[in-house]
Amino acid sequence: MKKYVLVLLLVFSLVGCTSKAPFTNRSQMILISKDQELALGEKSYEDTLKKSEVITNTKESKKIKEIGQKIAKVVNRKDYKWEFNLVNNKEKNAFCLPGGKVVIYTGILSVAKNDDQLATVMSHEIAHALARHGAERMSTGMLAQGVQVLGNIVLGSQAPEYTNAFNTAYGVGTQYGVLLPYGRMQESEADEIGIHLMYKAGYNIDEALNFWKNMSSGKKESIEFFSTHPNSSTRITDISKVIQEIKKNKR
Repeated sequence: MKKYVLVLLLVFSLVGCTSKAPFTNRSQMILISKDQELALGEKSYEDTLKKSEVITNTKESKKIKEIGQKIAKVVNRKDYKWEFNLVNNKEKNAFCLPGGKVVIYTGILSVAKNDDQLATVMSHEIAHALARHGAERMSTGMLAQGVQVLGNIVLGSQAPEYTNAFNTAYGVGTQYGVLLPYGRMQESEADEIGIHLMYKAGYNIDEALNFWKNMSSGKKESIEFFSTHPNSSTRITDISKVIQEIKKNKR
């Protein structure tokens, strides 16, 4: 019984580590310190650049740095050491690691048709870092693992024959009932925060809709329940609401 109590106390203490996401003010459970997060981001960024072909001194690479600095200015995070790099990769992708390390793949340039659309994707990725989504996902995984350990301890002493069934059901339930919905929520939140960052930086937020329409063009919609990302139609509808809210408050 002492073991159960100790594990329960650990779980409840972890849940108590909360913070607030920017703009949305959503309560978050984050168990990793900012220093740990920044160190992980720096290491991952260095590893990424070592394995990549970084493009410098081109019109596109200079444009990315220019747009990035405008967004960084409104973010105003003095603990971030901003860097913006264009990497030669055909994937339509981009990311921002903790500490303001932004990487844009050349593939995204085919769908970001102007500066405002490029600012859309960059603001979205910066929003993930600002909201500490990576640290939050790691924390959720840690908590889920802790609960599973507790379940195994209890079943191991009371009903060991159900341990395998519990682990299978728990794994599926956690994946589809917690982790995937959590991922979709973070993506939607990054969209919302990103629109606010775009607006503050002086970019045309209506172009965000055109960017995501370009991204979804020619793609078959997946079943949202099985995905870490919201469907394009959901995403565009939600972004439209954010834009309308910003315009209404502007009047």
